[in-house]
Amino acid sequence: MMHKDKVAIVTGAGQGIGLEISKYLATEGAHVFLNDIDPFLTEQAVEEVAKQTSGSCTGVPGDSSDLLLIQELVSKAVEKFGHLDIVVANAGITLFGDFFTYSPESFFKVMQVNLGGTFFLAQAAAQQMKKQAKGGSLLFMSSVTGHQAHKNLAAYGMSKAALEMLAKNLVIELSPYKINVNTIAPGATLTNRTTADADYEKIWSNITPMGRPATVADIAHTALFLVSDQAKHITGQNIIVDGGWTCISPSPF
Repeated sequence: MMHKDKVAIVTGAGQGIGLEISKYLATEGAHVFLNDIDPFLTEQAVEEVAKQTSGSCTGVPGDSSDLLLIQELVSKAVEKFGHLDIVVANAGITLFGDFFTYSPESFFKVMQVNLGGTFFLAQAAAQQMKKQAKGGSLLFMSSVTGHQAHKNLAAYGMSKAALEMLAKNLVIELSPYKINVNTIAPGATLTNRTTADADYEKIWSNITPMGRPATVADIAHTALFLVSDQAKHITGQNIIVDGGWTCISPSPF
């Protein structure tokens, strides 16, 4: 199995893309530390992983942008297994709003979770991976809104574009320690949240060249490759998984 005995942290994994990545990692033999801000979702997700795989999964609920929670995630992984190999910084929030009236509270919350949480989790994980002297893999979750303008998502798109620049910059810092760092930019994806909109799948199927939005499995397959040993020479890169939408970029509105 590709990820056998690897130790992985996945944030924002109570449902959707993060949960699917956790399932695939556990199926491949990884020991997964699954985080979500919602304790109930965290517990449910761990149970779901256990039902569908024979892999190891430990729930660590809490705010992924909280520095104490970040340290707890890394410490628990190392205490239990002695090392940390993979971090998927998937947690993020989307707060829609018109630019002219967007509140400071919304702006700083988006930056705290999407940027701060990712930056400091990467920092804590990289410090551990540096000590281990055998490398590791970091993966950040960007978005097509970091590439193409999207109405009412100025702050969110800005945060996602910044994550891609963070990954590029960390190549300088982390490559000497055999740590690679990449990003994925999902396009429209069918998740619990998006399918709550009855028209979502139809709208995005009509404007996506491949004829459908992504599934969480589409994103998870890409993630598993980028954090695998087969991708160790890939670093500072971003992969867009959007069925070709960014090539033509028609608006859903």
